[in-house]
Amino acid sequence: MLDENLTEKRQDPLTGEKEENPITGETGPGTGLKDLLPLPAENAQDIFQSKKAFDKAAGSLEDGHTLSHALATEDHKLKGAAQLESEKEVRNLGWNEPKQEIAAPLVGGIDNEELWLLQIIHTKAVVTPVPGGLDLNTAEEEEFSPDKMRANIERFYMSVVVGILAAVKHIARLRSWREKERTAWFAGVYFTAWLFDFVMPLITGVIIALIVHPPTRELMFPPAPIALVDTNTGGVQKPWAGTLGSKDSATGAPENHKGEAVEQEADNLVNGLAELAVSSAAGKHPAGDVHDKTKKPMELAMWAKLRPFMQVVGNIGDNCERLANALSPTPPFPKDTHRLRLATLVIPLFGASLFVTSYMFVKSLTFGFGFGMFGDPIIQHGMDYLNRVIPDWQKLLELRNTLLKGVPTNAQLTLTLLRIGEANKAPLPPPPRVVEQPVQDPANHPPTLDSEAQMRLEGAAYPMNASPSELDEAAHVDPKDGLREAGFDVDSHSKNKQTKKSNKVLGWVKNVTAGLVHTGGATDHVRAKLGSHHAKERLDIVPPKDEVPVSGPVKFDCRFDGKKGHCYVSTTATIPSIAFATGKDDEGTTVIAGKEREDIKPVWTVAVADIVELKKVGGYGWKAKIVVDWSMEREVKDGLEIITTEGKTFKITAVPLRDELFNRLVAMGGQRWEAW
Repeated sequence: MLDENLTEKRQDPLTGEKEENPITGETGPGTGLKDLLPLPAENAQDIFQSKKAFDKAAGSLEDGHTLSHALATEDHKLKGAAQLESEKEVRNLGWNEPKQEIAAPLVGGIDNEELWLLQIIHTKAVVTPVPGGLDLNTAEEEEFSPDKMRANIERFYMSVVVGILAAVKHIARLRSWREKERTAWFAGVYFTAWLFDFVMPLITGVIIALIVHPPTRELMFPPAPIALVDTNTGGVQKPWAGTLGSKDSATGAPENHKGEAVEQEADNLVNGLAELAVSSAAGKHPAGDVHDKTKKPMELAMWAKLRPFMQVVGNIGDNCERLANALSPTPPFPKDTHRLRLATLVIPLFGASLFVTSYMFVKSLTFGFGFGMFGDPIIQHGMDYLNRVIPDWQKLLELRNTLLKGVPTNAQLTLTLLRIGEANKAPLPPPPRVVEQPVQDPANHPPTLDSEAQMRLEGAAYPMNASPSELDEAAHVDPKDGLREAGFDVDSHSKNKQTKKSNKVLGWVKNVTAGLVHTGGATDHVRAKLGSHHAKERLDIVPPKDEVPVSGPVKFDCRFDGKKGHCYVSTTATIPSIAFATGKDDEGTTVIAGKEREDIKPVWTVAVADIVELKKVGGYGWKAKIVVDWSMEREVKDGLEIITTEGKTFKITAVPLRDELFNRLVAMGGQRWEAW
């Protein structure tokens, strides 16, 4: 069972009204007095005994045993379109509609663009309690694959690298003295504290203020677009993209919705690393074949180490996302509980710093170093005792179970928001499918971040004291200018000639490859009719050019065993389920939107509560998919594998809205998921 503070809606036994936390003033799941302390749950020791069934997996959202389920079914004070009561079986809030036609806000207190940033790849249901009260944690036995490695590196870039870059640029701004008044305050306060041996109390006090009182953050560190700040001078620079179309990206590239530019940067980073690896492998020394005996051992060693490396990168990304979500919580998660818990860790340090002298600090530090070097016998006995008395104590002390307990990663936050939509029978619509490129010409379009006026408004003039001439130069659109300032030779005449020749050759190769892919698709239809299982799974996965998929939230185009049909998601009050129908005369009927449809006769039906594993799959391998995407300039339609409690597997292919169908199935039931 989950801790009572998480599952129960804390109510007064006499009046029936929700109890209010006397410290934070919050009510609802995850806001009890115990939640303010970084203590593991009372049943935490059972969490990691994965082979011991804790209780039966829940079948509905209301029966779920996690904080995510409790928050999703809570009656929220601040409501969006997806949280309003309705008598309809399923409400369409803007599926397949332009951005301006989608109901806003979908969830109270959150901008719609915040909902469209993340994906989940592979999940399995678990019957044990979940660490930190939230499901969708990464499994200990997580499978390694190039796709997962790619996803973890991309997430590391978006959650860690961009944050570090922003911090470095803030420091550059302070050191530059361009913002004289702010830098003078920082310098004056710091050296005053230094003079009176008050530096540590000052630092810890500032950290507490930044955690507890969010307005302090913008007061001390006024924001400015990352791409606009020069790391060396702290002044204004032309963004690498040649224009300022986004605030939180390293290049400043234009975007259609929030986070798109950073996602594209992460994608290009991984592509660049892959190209570098391929180029390095292609340029190996011919004499390397003499050392063939080293090849297999090195390959085994590499793959053995890549999995832990992937997990380390993923864990760093998870904890950075949790920390960000603790400092700036997103509804429906508690607003103050997690921030105050972080502050409780720093407050003792602040108190101790008032009395600990520099001599005492150095003395303690050197003693700790010596004990670590020469106290191994004592340390080992202590470790053995802990392992014997409290098994898995290391995992109990992980951040997700203590300091960041109940704080979601971005994926866990996304799952909770999806569950809110499903709990109110209003599935959240996917991000709008944008065909055109983001606007890059400020002269012929309404003012955006590209215009000088908007740049001033976004903080370029006030925080950085930028002159009009500097802003004019930065606002001038030329994609090559930013690259020139970064040190790239983009004007070399001979290089341009070579580039033109390379482009012609590349274009010819691209056309030939596209022809081969097209021929292969035609061959698959013939082989499928002859009974080839693999050919059936590849049918229609390459869509016609400029095809815009229109399906959902109830009916999803797809194929099963090569047969063209649709998957129907039913959320009736009896048994929520998913069914596949071809439109032909198959036996049985199904219920859609609360009505029995005799015209829809399913080939198979699976109750959502019986799903134990969901896995996104591709019709092509990851290498072939890259080739198809590049040569055909089309997005390959992938598939979805559904595994039930009985061990049956249903694999649907050529699903244009595969991710959206996956999200609905993950969020509909009471399962506790684990990411694989």
